[in-house]
Amino acid sequence: MNVPLTSKSVKLTQTVSCAGCAAKLDPNMLSGVLSGIQWPDNEKVLLGFEDSDDAGVYQYDDGSKLIATTDFFTPIVDDPFTYGAAAATNALSDIYAMGGEPLFALNLVQYPESLGGEILSEILAGGADACRRAGCPIVGGHSVKSDQMTYGLAVTGRVGAEQRYFTNAGAESGDVLILTKALGTGIMATATKKDLASEVAQQVLADSLLRLNDKAGALLHKYDVHAVCDITGFSLAGHGAELALASEKRLFIETEAVSLLPGIAEAVEAGCLTRGDASNRLYAASKAVITEQCSALLGHVCFDPQSSGGLLIAVQHEDAAAMLAQLHDEGDCAAAIIGRVEEGPSAIVLN
Repeated sequence: MNVPLTSKSVKLTQTVSCAGCAAKLDPNMLSGVLSGIQWPDNEKVLLGFEDSDDAGVYQYDDGSKLIATTDFFTPIVDDPFTYGAAAATNALSDIYAMGGEPLFALNLVQYPESLGGEILSEILAGGADACRRAGCPIVGGHSVKSDQMTYGLAVTGRVGAEQRYFTNAGAESGDVLILTKALGTGIMATATKKDLASEVAQQVLADSLLRLNDKAGALLHKYDVHAVCDITGFSLAGHGAELALASEKRLFIETEAVSLLPGIAEAVEAGCLTRGDASNRLYAASKAVITEQCSALLGHVCFDPQSSGGLLIAVQHEDAAAMLAQLHDEGDCAAAIIGRVEEGPSAIVLN
């Protein structure tokens, strides 16, 4: 007798080899592949592949800007609804990192038909819930059958004619670096997959994954912000290195100031590192000079691939305290000042 598969009988993280953004292609291989292609372009494209930004930007004749992005990943938690919501939240983050508002989205699905329809229905319901919270309609999508499950969105957003869009270039010497979420999603997802994460740690992980970056994105227009990126699969160090390279500046990171998800130390001690820990070190070093002066634990955290991570914001020194206070007031309680921008060749110091 065949027993129907349900969300209670299947652990999604056990159905894939890597969880969340840790399943990304090796960034070093990907960089080589992308550099060998002549990409079509035109004068209305304001931002494309140049500096590894979060989204593409296209300008209309009236001065308004269209923002286009896509993101999807494998299950990072076992609950299908939470997984779907986390994947959608992660995709929406690219729009917020550019200072935009989402207009609409399309579902992107790869799914093993052997798991049946109930689990997929819950995944899609989770994505719909995240987009509902973001005020972003889902207008369609595409699906294929696959042995490895992935879910995410293609999202279109906009920035008004009177507003600027933000990139990872433009950080200025003296800027303060603010990170809006705690780090450690890759490590804690691995601990969850190995049944080594407590229920409390799993709940805090889920809460972080489902928190939209909409409030932080809106605040970018209120303060004197010079550069932004969202921290996802290439890690704080990897995406920070992209920002350092694009801005031609040196980032000094006070690693002990970074907020961490609970259970990180125990998970690292138990060996819950992803393959991204090694590949992100190589990738960051290919973009900027990396100096690691922190503890081994914090080093692993800084190179840990993040899923639905926070925004890294380079803001003028005089605005940093006020911006951080407002982030906390808006509910981004893990937001913290984690370092500063200095003159010098593209580099990151993990102190």
